[in-house]
Amino acid sequence: MDEERLKRQFAFSREIDKEKNISRMTYISDGTRRENDAEHAWHAALMTVLLAEYSNEPIDVLRTVTMLLLHDLVEIDAGDAFAYDPEAQAAQHEKEIRAAERIYGLLPEDQRAYFRGLWEEFEAGTTPEARFARVMDNLQPLMLNDMQHGRLWREQGVALRQVLERNRRTPDGSAALWDYARRTLIQPNVEAGNIKDE
Repeated sequence: MDEERLKRQFAFSREIDKEKNISRMTYISDGTRRENDAEHAWHAALMTVLLAEYSNEPIDVLRTVTMLLLHDLVEIDAGDAFAYDPEAQAAQHEKEIRAAERIYGLLPEDQRAYFRGLWEEFEAGTTPEARFARVMDNLQPLMLNDMQHGRLWREQGVALRQVLERNRRTPDGSAALWDYARRTLIQPNVEAGNIKDE
């Protein structure tokens, strides 16, 4: 057994527990509190296992799930930027790059390269797995916002154009899931006035 390798793996495992402390804007399904990053990642990963059949292209499900479990670890350092806040989003990327260097740098070299590579693949969104992972990353909060009858959208004054912009690449990963989301999660909330029709 390589004691140093195991020590680094445990250091990373301890560090990533901090993801449970990163609060997101999205409320959990019963509306009692906001979800955290770890809950979001778990939920999106499990939804991938469930919904992979709707990907536009065949995907490696384990690779996609791993990507989703890793994609927000950088927010341990960078924090979560609200999806509909363009100023916060603009400043986020540089913070996340620094965070990726530190957090994935805790791992043994081979795992550091693999995990960091999956994070970069997700960010680029150019592989079938990354495209579908981004669908899940966007669809999961849409579903939770709908379950709360648009509460977050109303509180933040979110407009339809913002929701559409946030999801501009969703059809690239799954045209079927995007069609479903438009019809059953977004449009009813526009009609109810939960999402501003502008």
